[in-house]
Amino acid sequence: MSTTSAFTIEQFYRFLEQRKLMAGKCLTCGKIHLPPRPLCDSCYGQIFEWVELSGKGKLLTYTIIHVAPSQFQTMAPYTVGIVQLEKGLKLLGLISDVPLEQLKVGMDLTIDFVACRLDKTWPQWQRYCFKAV
Repeated sequence: MSTTSAFTIEQFYRFLEQRKLMAGKCLTCGKIHLPPRPLCDSCYGQIFEWVELSGKGKLLTYTIIHVAPSQFQTMAPYTVGIVQLEKGLKLLGLISDVPLEQLKVGMDLTIDFVACRLDKTWPQWQRYCFKAV
């Protein structure tokens, strides 16, 4: 992948629009950052390359939201979880298409760019969810 694209959250969301889960890899120390950032928090390096992640992982923890903010009230109850991806990376996301009674820590999940449909007025960026494998 080219190192010429900016390592910003905006570029991260542009990749999501292309249905790609991308992270920034520091070329100085090798640490992978998700979401990406322009400065490595390990060695303070500033030279990165984009690496594509599979989006597969295991559910580390989750919570079920019953009382939701106004933007998400039509979805309640819904689940938000932290998924441990490859290389030890963790990503927060909505969990879709999994009945609440079937959720369990350690279950296999994969990123889904299609199922997560929220109100178009907020937020204004590409969405992703996690679903059962």
